[in-house]
Amino acid sequence: MHDNAPDDRYDLLVVGSANADLVIGVERRPAPGETVLGSDLAVHPGGKGANQSLAAARLGARTALLARVGDDDHGRLLLETQRAAGVDTDGVLVGGAPTGVALITVDPSGDNSIVVSPGANGRLTPGDVRAAAPLLAAARVISVQLEIPLDTVAETVRGRGPDTRLVLNPSPPAPLPGEVLAACDPLVVNEHEARYILGEDAGEGPHDWAPALLALGPRSVVITLGAAGALVADSRTGSLDHLVSPKVEAVDTTGAGDAFTAALAWRLGRGDDLREAAAFAVRVGAAAVTARGAQESFPMLEEVDAL
Repeated sequence: MHDNAPDDRYDLLVVGSANADLVIGVERRPAPGETVLGSDLAVHPGGKGANQSLAAARLGARTALLARVGDDDHGRLLLETQRAAGVDTDGVLVGGAPTGVALITVDPSGDNSIVVSPGANGRLTPGDVRAAAPLLAAARVISVQLEIPLDTVAETVRGRGPDTRLVLNPSPPAPLPGEVLAACDPLVVNEHEARYILGEDAGEGPHDWAPALLALGPRSVVITLGAAGALVADSRTGSLDHLVSPKVEAVDTTGAGDAFTAALAWRLGRGDDLREAAAFAVRVGAAAVTARGAQESFPMLEEVDAL
């Protein structure tokens, strides 16, 4: 936490998903009707919401999570992991369905296949958001993704304070209502999400996508480009900046986008301008790909500064 932050405000509130990632290594993925043997089951805390809140807390942000988990072992694992990182979990609701689960098979080349059972994430309702009004009011920045119901995302947009900034990563991509797009500052997309939102008229590449996305209503847009860094477009200044990523040896990209978005949202809440915040977030994303796993790979501030 920083000296200039009054104690009653969160740097970042994440409204989103919390999953248990169940991972099995396989020689090859089974064909229909076929059984293959795999490695021992590994269970990791995951979900885009929980990933972002943990990533921000690791960097030193005063962070809270609004999510729903089941009253089960997976839910307890997620809560314990968040608390250990320093996340305020008073907004995490328990019960209503089993904790969300991602079933992940990974082959020797590192390719994965994932089946997600949303579970309790699908039961995070607009009513839950309204009941958490004090939490929303206390946040400088709110970050949302789309692993929870879209009407819950829309309620978060409506319920935020007048000076609370909204950061949205539309993943997995879905059609976005105008009121949600108009609140995004920024809308954070990867190349796949940008193409999905723009459809047939996407244009050739990121330099075409950024102005086209801005035309849909968000106040600013950030397009993440993996090892190539990120492209930042701001409707207020009319600027378009390409931020280069430090060169690193990528080991595992799982969760790197969540680490990027969390870092970006935190720095915006601290008062950085969009370009400064994105430049920092690019370094955090780069640090996150140098270690295995999602949450296990999220860096501390010193590791980011070392880049």
